[in-house]
Amino acid sequence: MPEWKTSARRVLTAAVLAAALALPLAPTAYAEECQPEDQACLDKEANAKEAKEIEEQQKKTQEAAGKADKDIENAGKKLDECPPGSSSCMEKLAGKGGREEDGFKDMSKTISTYRPEPADNASQAVESTCAAFPASLPQGSSDPGQSPFPATQLCSLLGS
Repeated sequence: MPEWKTSARRVLTAAVLAAALALPLAPTAYAEECQPEDQACLDKEANAKEAKEIEEQQKKTQEAAGKADKDIENAGKKLDECPPGSSSCMEKLAGKGGREEDGFKDMSKTISTYRPEPADNASQAVESTCAAFPASLPQGSSDPGQSPFPATQLCSLLGS
């Protein structure tokens, strides 16, 4: 058999074998094999790397989904054990809600101890109001002849 036929037969046999085993015919390009100016080679490498990362992320997502399905199934079984409206059974499964109760206690304490300023010093509020308030009114409103109830009169009634 001529040499070219033998050579062609080997190539053809390798191609058939590679196709049957789903092997690539050409070796995969690695970073050191690509020339810096060979953008097509660099793009193939980048795409291969991204495809590998996506595949790994998909595996992690599938594992997490499988675990979530098991957790949901277990929770469903536990819920089926409790009759509707049975708070004691639900409390046994989910817990008493200690964090929520603590939150209510903290909020109740905050509300009960809140005192708007000034809590016990009204004279300070009156003085600061009477000092600043008349100046914020339109001109003439603090004049006793122009206003039916001048701010100065109001402040004197409040003790300032």
